[in-house]
Amino acid sequence: MATASAAANNSTFNQGTRRRLRIWGMGCVLFMCWAAYTFIGQWNEHKAMETKLSTVQKQLEEASVETKQLQLQIDRLNDPEYIEQLATKEQGMVKDGQQPIQVIK
Repeated sequence: MATASAAANNSTFNQGTRRRLRIWGMGCVLFMCWAAYTFIGQWNEHKAMETKLSTVQKQLEEASVETKQLQLQIDRLNDPEYIEQLATKEQGMVKDGQQPIQVIK
């Protein structure tokens, strides 16, 4: 009789252990699915931010080049010789004693 009740206890113990292992395994699988979903979402967001960052850096470089060109133009406008060149070439102005030459096409 002792062996019959020990066998019944052993099979009940095995069923309970199996059930707990299945539940624990399902919990692990669910956790891994959640972790993979979170990782993929963050990875996609990271790639989108990298693309946006590269676009903004390109715009920043273009703006800095334009700023340097404008600063150079400002510096040149403070030079009297450059202003004289602009006045004679672009505006058609002449100094006293000079005669303008007009080319007719």
